[in-house]
Amino acid sequence: QVQLQESGPGLVKPSQTLSLTCTVSGGSITTNYYYWSWIRQPPGKGLEWIGFIAYSGSTRYSPSRKSRTSISRDTSKNQITLQLSSVTPEDTGVYYCARGTGTVDAGPADFGSWGQGTQVTVSS
Repeated sequence: QVQLQESGPGLVKPSQTLSLTCTVSGGSITTNYYYWSWIRQPPGKGLEWIGFIAYSGSTRYSPSRKSRTSISRDTSKNQITLQLSSVTPEDTGVYYCARGTGTVDAGPADFGSWGQGTQVTVSS
């Protein structure tokens, strides 16, 4: 059974770049036809999809923060990395990585496996 584990700094200063890593075990990030997403939940709000990287290495990002987002992978370590630049306090929340299905053209369809999430606070 696939397991996902998020890691990264819990506190980031405004204007800096947030960088998180998702380490995957029990399955390869290159396995057809899975998509590896980053999702966040701001305090008191619903889930927000940030973007994904596909089994093929292709990426798709949410239009609302596309210019600040980069998702990459290290296949040798079976890891997915999120970088979100120029963060503000509005980027505070719990960040999750998840495995699901979908297409690069249409975006995610579902999220079948989730990590436990990691709290990120943006504050000076």
